[in-house]
Amino acid sequence: MEQASMPAVASPSGDGPVVAIIDDDADLRRTVADLLAENGFRPIPLADGASFLALGPRPGVDLALIDLRLRGENGLTLAIRIRETMGIPIVMLTGRGDEMDKIIGLETGADDYMMKPFNPRELIARLRAVLRRAGHPAPPSPDRSSSTIRPFGQLRLDLTRRELLDAEGAEIPLTNAEYRLLDYFLRHPGRIIPRTELLTELGNDLSHYMDRTIDVLILRLRRKIEPVPSKPVHLQTRRGLGYIFVTGAAS
Repeated sequence: MEQASMPAVASPSGDGPVVAIIDDDADLRRTVADLLAENGFRPIPLADGASFLALGPRPGVDLALIDLRLRGENGLTLAIRIRETMGIPIVMLTGRGDEMDKIIGLETGADDYMMKPFNPRELIARLRAVLRRAGHPAPPSPDRSSSTIRPFGQLRLDLTRRELLDAEGAEIPLTNAEYRLLDYFLRHPGRIIPRTELLTELGNDLSHYMDRTIDVLILRLRRKIEPVPSKPVHLQTRRGLGYIFVTGAAS
């Protein structure tokens, strides 16, 4: 069984969070397991959902990384079962361009998703962020002194740790979509950005569905970054044109 290979890739310290990697691609399992072990996690590579469920009702896993399209079964079905019976945070792996899969995965209860092929550093940052939001300790990430920081008003976005920080340095939790939207605005301050450009940046072409999603994301983001969300200082609307981000201090 795949579990038998775990000691070869587990963290030597033995005290990092345990991540089950459930994917039927043996090469990907091995690559991700090595990556996680190098970054302080304890990976358990598994070929299918049955192998995960064989760990028992209390599997001792802190996070499940699941391929949405497991061969011979549905990764969503496994994710739903894990969510309903174990309450373990879930990150889904999807093929590039599978937009409906990502939407269904998130609506089913996944905490985040990653498209294949993925950036290794981004995967590690996403797993740390999901574990933090779930209240689980995560392996230490790089020192903030070497991070790339984008300040605006009284807040700042840490690109290395993928964190939004307030004036006291406390984290303001962001979903992956909220983070990507804020990051894009901060890379293009002072420019009116049309909706179509935001949709493209988020990687979605389901225009009718995602138009409403953009509205929801903008509202949620304003609640987290604006002193008075109904009177935005930073994330402003230009009716009929799009949105513009102003980085100056909020009054």
